[in-house]
Amino acid sequence: MSSSEPSSMGRTAYASFAERYAEIAVTKPHNALYERPATRQLLGDVAGLHVLDAGCGPGINSAWLVEQGATVHGIDVTPEMIALARERCRGMAVAFDVQDLGAPFATLADDSFDAVVSALALDYVEDLGPTFREFARVAKPGATLVWSMGHPMRDWLDERTRRNRSYFEITRFGMYWSGFGEPKPFVESYRRPLAGILNAAATAGWQLEHMVEPLPLPEMKAVSPRLYDELSQAPAFMCLRARLQKPAS
Repeated sequence: MSSSEPSSMGRTAYASFAERYAEIAVTKPHNALYERPATRQLLGDVAGLHVLDAGCGPGINSAWLVEQGATVHGIDVTPEMIALARERCRGMAVAFDVQDLGAPFATLADDSFDAVVSALALDYVEDLGPTFREFARVAKPGATLVWSMGHPMRDWLDERTRRNRSYFEITRFGMYWSGFGEPKPFVESYRRPLAGILNAAATAGWQLEHMVEPLPLPEMKAVSPRLYDELSQAPAFMCLRARLQKPAS
């Protein structure tokens, strides 16, 4: 499978409902009351930092990062998302480029960023090794990387995503997403073993500091009791923080 196919897969899916996603994801419980708070807490204080928002989507995290005092460069494979991000962040200290996370970051220089954040974007990249190496190339020594992904065990336990495959295989799967209106978008992504994720990061020079299997915020109980109960029993996502170990150039 070519390196461009996973990205075209994500681009096609998100282009089909980009405006709906940009509006709904701001408050959707899975995002606003679950993944996003955990990812942001791991990132910590970003005031004065130059941050790469990798897989920025419609710029929800990019805008928040600027509000926290960071300067931001956002990249995403979907042109429609980049257009929405530019509109959301108009007048802010942020630049955006259309960029495939599975390809070299041609517009980004070495040793440029103090931190990299990639929220729920790496599930659309089949081979994570080159992506983690590009994160390392454009990051300064000692930089922080925070990323979130689908939890590999949660996805393997779901028969729709496992597809009768071994836990240890990389599996491409697709499903219709609810919660973003009609027509329901069909989104494909990859499920892979935890070791495949952590070892790809470690080989690229990223030393794991902390991993979170999030619990839903208490506010979710009133918004969606069913989802709150489900996520209180088993995680849907995982959020990780690593630090770059490389000599200064």
